[in-house]
Amino acid sequence: MSALLAVDAGVRTGLALLDRDGRLLWCRSHNLGTTTRLKKAAARVLFELPHLQFLVVEGGGQTAGIWEHAAAKRNLPCTIIQAEHWREQFLLPRQRASGQKAKAAACALVSTILRREGWSSPTVPGHDAAEAALIGLWAAVQLGWRAMPALK
Repeated sequence: MSALLAVDAGVRTGLALLDRDGRLLWCRSHNLGTTTRLKKAAARVLFELPHLQFLVVEGGGQTAGIWEHAAAKRNLPCTIIQAEHWREQFLLPRQRASGQKAKAAACALVSTILRREGWSSPTVPGHDAAEAALIGLWAAVQLGWRAMPALK
């Protein structure tokens, strides 16, 4: 089973795991507090996912570099993107007017997509997890693993 891990990089990290069909297996977020804890968590997460085939990380600077370094140690292909890459595909221009609007729109959109695809969760994913899920969906479309999900 091949899998893709999408990461919304930061000390508050969003993670989403998708299978080879581009279906979301899980999404979650963690407030790791420090970059030292992020380094340990990144290495642990990648080690605990033996079927991982791709890593896509949204972000920059030190936090994205931590994930990139952990992926290199595991010889795992890693792509670093910026929010604009996936937001253009999923959000309307008015929803991208500010980071706060984009985060709220991401939460609403992920809830809609997940419900439509038969995934249930007792709670709506927080913005870090929701953004990671959309990053993963974007990457799965780019890899040809799935078609773009219906957005309306």
